Amino acid sequence: METQNKDALPDIRHTGVFNANIQKVWEAVSTSEGLEAWFMPNDFEPIIGYEFHINAGPFGMSPCKVTEIDPPRRLSFDWGKDWTLTFELKDMDGKTEVTIIHSGWNEDLVTEFGQPHTTVRGVMDQGWAGLHQKLGAYVEG
Repeated sequence: METQNKDALPDIRHTGVFNANIQKVWEAVSTSEGLEAWFMPNDFEPIIGYEFHINAGPFGMSPCKVTEIDPPRRLSFDWGKDWTLTFELKDMDGKTEVTIIHSGWNEDLVTEFGQPHTTVRGVMDQGWAGLHQKLGAYVEG
């Protein structure tokens, strides 16, 4: 979906280095079991164009679609009607730099639940900070 850049809000980005090899981190972001362990229950399959759902608890089943897979470096999927979630992995001699990018924010848009992006973005930014740590704890454990 095309959005007007003039009303775009910055992507949410969280980057850190985890003491785990890139293959272990890739499994944590590119498999249904891995994503469920630190993110949310889902029926993800690592296939471009694959449509799946994330169980967002009180927000119900959220539709997603895989848009990019470049093992073990990059995975993207559309989430809901506006967002894209991207995981970028970089091998750091046995450790892995992980960047989570949540894009698609626009000050003129509201979520499926009628919440303005401007309000939800701050909450999601804090949420992703915690989830980035949770992912790290999972792959380092």
